[in-house]
Amino acid sequence: MTNTTSTDPTTATPVRHRHAAGPAIAILRGGTGEHVEDVIATLVDAGVRAIEITTNTPRWREGIAWAADRYGTSASIGVGTVLEPRQLDEAAGAGAVFAVSPHLDAAIGERAHERGLGWYPGAATPTEIVRAWELGARAVKVFPAAQLGGPAFLKQVLAPLDFVDVIPTGGIGVDDASEYLAAGAVAVGLGSPLVGDALTSGDLDALRTRAERLVAGLAR
Repeated sequence: MTNTTSTDPTTATPVRHRHAAGPAIAILRGGTGEHVEDVIATLVDAGVRAIEITTNTPRWREGIAWAADRYGTSASIGVGTVLEPRQLDEAAGAGAVFAVSPHLDAAIGERAHERGLGWYPGAATPTEIVRAWELGARAVKVFPAAQLGGPAFLKQVLAPLDFVDVIPTGGIGVDDASEYLAAGAVAVGLGSPLVGDALTSGDLDALRTRAERLVAGLAR
């Protein structure tokens, strides 16, 4: 699959190609499956407008279906940790609108395109980032962002690659997320620093506090 938005990767990317669900993607991973719906509701009510439920989360299909039905018009619901194309069929059937992988796999990108899903593959090097963009990624998940060098790394990479939309993920805290946007990211992905133990303990008050702090920090 090739990126059909432009034949010249150095030109400005059309608006339709961009991630458009707000500056933060909350990543739900693990837990017991018991609190998935409550966690999603708390995040959306706090202002987070993109929710990624990973395939190694119990009841991930049910969670996507519930969230898409309830919040499909006000938030983007996606599937994460996609490791094989068939998972995209299940996610699309449940109502997901985007798909995230920790790695770059052209077959997954092709199936995402066929199912009408925005594709956010993982990449760590400039070569991988450009290749993902050429294969039609809506945005590239730069992963693991903090371990790669954080905002400083991102700023250096995007100096020559400013035509690529990136969503850094991995090790990003609630209070430093805005630094990645300042470095050029279109959004950030946050897992445990945002969700904490809410999927296991059901502690929604602490989750709401973190989510509201994140949204307020990214709005500045």
